[in-house]
This record gives sequence, structure tokens and C-alpha cells, in this order.
Amino acid sequence: MICLLQVIPVAAEGYTYSNDSTMIGSLKTYKTKKGDSLIELARKFGLGYNEITATNPKLDPFVPGDGVTIDVPTAWVLPALPSYDGIVINLSEMRLYYFPANKSSVVTFPIGVGDEGKETPEGTFKIVEKIVNPSWHVPQSILKEKPELPKVVPPGPDNPLGSHAMRLSEKSILIHGTNRPYAVGRKASHGCIRMYPEDIPKLFEMVPNKTKVSIIRQPIKVGKTKDRVYIEIHKDTELDINYFNEAVRLLVKNGLFQDVDKDKMLSAVREKRGLPVDITN
Repeated sequence: MICLLQVIPVAAEGYTYSNDSTMIGSLKTYKTKKGDSLIELARKFGLGYNEITATNPKLDPFVPGDGVTIDVPTAWVLPALPSYDGIVINLSEMRLYYFPANKSSVVTFPIGVGDEGKETPEGTFKIVEKIVNPSWHVPQSILKEKPELPKVVPPGPDNPLGSHAMRLSEKSILIHGTNRPYAVGRKASHGCIRMYPEDIPKLFEMVPNKTKVSIIRQPIKVGKTKDRVYIEIHKDTELDINYFNEAVRLLVKNGLFQDVDKDKMLSAVREKRGLPVDITN
């Protein structure tokens, strides 16, 4: 179901899920006003730059126009995992999911990730330290690029770590805020996970120390809800895959292929709009 938005929703809404319903949220539309940009609208809707531009590929992200109806992809197929536990970061979609212990609920946030050559590592980690008002100890790799930087940047508006940070057991990697919110939904960091300034305090409060963190790369996700089959495809330039073959493999693996309209699936594969598409036959 797609509904027209009149009021901007609050980001980081909690959702419930089950084995029979692995899609959360709902797709919406929004009519632009004078002065709107997709970059600013992405933040207001709790989305990353990548999500809103992939969903609306024909629009200028800076000047989409006045009175234009845009798609707002505030729905997601959950990543495929043996169990949902702790933080799950899907690099392909640049999105973080947090599954609280012993609850069938999830909270999700957009993120920024590592740039080419400085990719955020995949693997299973845990939170080992939580820091309020962190100082930024500038890595040697960055000092080589920007020798004018101090060795330590104190807390404040010029600190790239923002107001809160959580260190992973891969100790060079942090989940943190940012003083460059336009970098959320982009590959722009040296490997850390960036969050909007308004999002990081919320996640920081929710997540206990020693929480499991799974960093994965899933450009294609398939799921179902109310007997409808959905596929969500993100173009991931770090991977060299045949998206059609991988989509078929996942649908067969999950016992969904027999319920799929092949033309709808092919269209979703071609477009790669990064939002759930109903491909039910």
C-alpha cells in the first residue's frame, strides 16, 4: 500500500516482524514544495541519500521541482540471517537494523560507510566501548592526506565523530555521529559507520555494551508479507554479480519462485530502485 504524505514522519520508528512477514514499514509518496531538495527530504524521512535518489532516478537531487510527487522508500525487506540478534549493517543498502534481545521488533537507520579502498569490513563483531562526546584521535592514514589536522580533535561542532560513538571489537571501526550529515547514504568514510546527528543518540541509548554487530553485504533481499512476494535490489558497485541469476537463486532457496511473476521480477532487476517491489504472480 502506498499513501500520500501530508506530515513528515519521525525517523527510527520501531517495527514488528515475524517468520510470515519479513517486510517492514510502508512505501509512501510526497509532493515537493518550493525549495525542497532530495538531500534534505531524505534526512527528514529517515533515509540516506542513496535511498531517495535510487528510488527517484529521474529527478535532480538538488532541484527536483515544485509540486512533484516523489516516492519515499520507507519500507524494507529484512536482511536474510539465521537469527535476528543485535545490530545488523547491510553495506549494500547503507542501512543499520537493531534487533533488541528477546523481542520481535526492529529499529532501522540510514548510514554512511567506507569509501572505495577504505571499505567498511564485513564480519561479526561486538560493541566494546560507548563514548559520549568523543575526541577524535586522527588516524595516521588521514594525517598523511591532511597534515594540517591536529592529532586530536576535541568534542564540539568540528568533531567528525559527532556527539556519540560506539567502538567495535575491530577497534579501528566506530559507529558514530557526524558533522557532515549529507554523507549519510554515501561511501565517504575511512571505514567507520556514520549516522545522522539526531539518530546516533537514539541508537546509543538503546544498545548495551557487548551487543553483537553483524556487517554483511546483501544487494538483493527477498521476503513476503500477507502472501505477497517482495524483492528489494540495491546496485552495489563493490560486487560483480549477475543480479537476475542471484534473484532467482534467492527466490528458489526461500520457496518463493513459484509465486513470482517473471516479468515483474525482471523489471525490478533492471531498475534496481532499492525499494521493495511486489512481484507476486
